[in-house]
Amino acid sequence: MASSATPPSLVGQAASFLQLMEHVSRAAPLNRPTLVIGERGTGKELVAARLHYLSSRWDKPFIKLNCAALSETLLETELFGHEQGAFTGAAKRHVGRFELADGGTLFLDEIATSSASVQEKILRVIEYGEFERVGGTQTVSVDVRVVGATNADLPRMAMAGKFRADLLDRLSFDVVTIPPLRARTDDIPMLVDHFGIAMARELGRPFFPGFAPKAMAELLSYPWPGNIRELKNVVERAIYRAQGAERPIDEVIFDPFESPFRPVAMPGDRRAGPAPAEETVEAAPAAPAAPGPTTGASSGPCNFLEQVADFEKALLRAALERNQFHQKRAAADLGLNYHQFRGYLRKYELLDRRSVAE
Repeated sequence: MASSATPPSLVGQAASFLQLMEHVSRAAPLNRPTLVIGERGTGKELVAARLHYLSSRWDKPFIKLNCAALSETLLETELFGHEQGAFTGAAKRHVGRFELADGGTLFLDEIATSSASVQEKILRVIEYGEFERVGGTQTVSVDVRVVGATNADLPRMAMAGKFRADLLDRLSFDVVTIPPLRARTDDIPMLVDHFGIAMARELGRPFFPGFAPKAMAELLSYPWPGNIRELKNVVERAIYRAQGAERPIDEVIFDPFESPFRPVAMPGDRRAGPAPAEETVEAAPAAPAAPGPTTGASSGPCNFLEQVADFEKALLRAALERNQFHQKRAAADLGLNYHQFRGYLRKYELLDRRSVAE
């Protein structure tokens, strides 16, 4: 299976991004295992592909496998293959990913989720270039460069005995760490244009009008826990929902679940999860009431949801007053991000001209 000679597109110009690209260019020509570390949505697979296409193996297979998507047994057969009759249902020989990647590169995403026995076999292939298929005795020799990826702390896992230290030693010949999007905010406008132009083209629109200054400011200040994957979703969602195809987009929706009609799990709703088993316990002494705003609750019958809403509104109002109606500081005061805080203000109709975002 031959590969295209074109490295994947990675967009950016921030200093941390350029350092990443330089690191990848230096590591690519080496026929050594490499680890790609990064948060979810940072583009680990794209970096792994670039390591392959910039190497001398560029015209050989680039094979990918997500280790977290398969059980231990299936992962073993997908990696190493199996012989006919190796187990019930094995009607013929199955060629594994290591054989498919012979001469090229095997990208193992979420490698931290693989079992100890699978890790041991991966280590043997890296060290000796050979393995046996499941249910077989014949040794298969391959020449494969392994690139592993994870968002886990592998050194800490190895110290805790949750990842083989010897495999980590071999995989970490070089470690490429991808900066999160919040560490390269200078790249956001460029990425917005990149995704926006592609989405406008997909929708058959004549051009991408860009984002209005207020919307772009929101994009720049958002923390992006989902990184570039989340940014792509937000940009594409905003474009398709925009009313006018020719005006700059002025509304950004970070949380598509946000709605005043979002379902709330009610007591006894089985969809909210299994109810705890009934048990008889001795009543514990009442704990002192936590400091906070009062809600006017009485010892008689009450409406639970109304009292929860009153409590949340009181917390929001108190945080705004403590922070002179500065919304971002009030959000941080409550342990919320800015957009979560704004969502609560809208929910309870507490948006006020006195409140400021900056």
